[in-house]
Amino acid sequence: MDAKTTGIVAYLTWIGFLIAVCAGDKEGAKFHLNQALVILLFSLLSLIPCIGWIWGIFMIVCWFMGLIAAINEEEKEVPLIGKIRLLK
Repeated sequence: MDAKTTGIVAYLTWIGFLIAVCAGDKEGAKFHLNQALVILLFSLLSLIPCIGWIWGIFMIVCWFMGLIAAINEEEKEVPLIGKIRLLK
C-alpha cells in the first residue's frame, strides 16, 4: 500500500490500524499511524460514564479530522492530543 492508503486504513478501527502497520508504507504514513494510534487509545476513555460520553464525541470529531487529513494527504495534528508521539 502507498502512504495515502496506509494513512486512511490506519484510522479504520484496530484491525485497520494493524493492517496498516503490517502491510503499509510505515515510513511514508508514520504521522497518520501515530495519530490513529493516539485517537484509538484515548477513545477508550469514553467508556467512563457521563464525562466519557462528552470525551467520546470529541474523539469522533478528532477521528473525522484525522481521516480527512489523511485523505487530503496533509499532516494536520488533531486538537489536544495531536502532539503526543507514541511511534518514533
